[in-house]
Amino acid sequence: MKKNIVAGLDLGTTKVCAIIAEKSDNNLDILGFGVAPSDGLNKGLVANIAKTAEAIKSAMEIASNRAGLEISTVNVGVAGEHITSLRHRNYVTINNPENEITQEDLDRLEADVRTIKIPSDRQILHIIPEEFSIDYQGGIESPIGMCGSRLEATNHIVLASIPAIQNIKRSVERAGLIVQDYILQPIASSYSVLEENEKDLGVVLIDIGGGTTDIAIFHKKSIKHTKVIGVAGNQVTNDIRESLGIVTEEAEKLKKEYGYATENSIIRDEDIFIKAVGARGNVKIPVSLLTQIISVRMRELFTLIDNEIKQSGFKSKVKAGIVLTGGGALLKGCTELAEEVFGLPTRIGVPQDLGKGLTTEIESPEFATVAGLVRGLPGTGSSETEVAIKSKTEKKKSTKFQDLFKKVQEFFDEL
Repeated sequence: MKKNIVAGLDLGTTKVCAIIAEKSDNNLDILGFGVAPSDGLNKGLVANIAKTAEAIKSAMEIASNRAGLEISTVNVGVAGEHITSLRHRNYVTINNPENEITQEDLDRLEADVRTIKIPSDRQILHIIPEEFSIDYQGGIESPIGMCGSRLEATNHIVLASIPAIQNIKRSVERAGLIVQDYILQPIASSYSVLEENEKDLGVVLIDIGGGTTDIAIFHKKSIKHTKVIGVAGNQVTNDIRESLGIVTEEAEKLKKEYGYATENSIIRDEDIFIKAVGARGNVKIPVSLLTQIISVRMRELFTLIDNEIKQSGFKSKVKAGIVLTGGGALLKGCTELAEEVFGLPTRIGVPQDLGKGLTTEIESPEFATVAGLVRGLPGTGSSETEVAIKSKTEKKKSTKFQDLFKKVQEFFDEL
């Protein structure tokens, strides 16, 4: 059977998330969702193909079993400090008799962009038009059907490391899947947590993961700047581990259960017991001490991001404020610290416009990226692809029929 089924794969440093959804209108019906622990990636890069493939396989099997469907192609999220971006303007002349701009002209614009010189170890991941101009008249969002003799575009180009993409491809293929589209993670997250009005007024999306923090700046409904920073939730956990002399699992647990991003957000400064290693036994510390450890790193991260926003030249244009998402956004007091550092209103971003199905399971900031991956890139066709699927029961029936057919053949061969 054929349905408008899409699948997404978020390769995180701490976990791999897989999602299978059916698209209907502007909503997504979540059919299957799976999470598997991951230790095959480091700061968005594949460090071990075998471990990454195993995590992908485990997460996708959970999602497939819950959906009752087998999926062969997936949209995969890409992150890591190898990601860079640049702006580029180019133009084409319109040669048809009516001077009407068609999709073919947009394709020629994109083909022209792909001829620009980039480092030999890089490839173009995305070409996203920010705005179009026709005969030097700017501010045009969709030029198809309009008339003119010169079509110009300002493009946001995202570059990625070729080896990094190849390692993702090999990991996915080793898990028995095919990559349909590679999508930059902050762009995917923006599809699920940002509102159109925010993108128009100016907004900064900050996706705090385990290994990387992804940044995307939007203004006038277009993406203007992207950046991936190698400071994220794992560094906070490591600071707690080193400062208190405890194992990573205990440090992560303390961060999630008792941690705050700023001391001003502490509701009650109670004492907590931590499991020390060796002969030290259990140690009692106040929540305020734990928060001081966390706050130093979180403030450093937000300061790095604030400097990046200023250098991009868009700080004054961010009128809608900051949207925090990703697992790191679940840290208590994050919005308060962000408002203090950035001087801008801040909210937590959770996946929006979800339809029926298992939506409650992904209504959390940590699943913003995977929820966006199944929406696909507008204009690439990935969001409209009809994927041929086979239900688990159909597959079993097919296998039983094949086995029976084989036995009948063997019976006649023996006659």
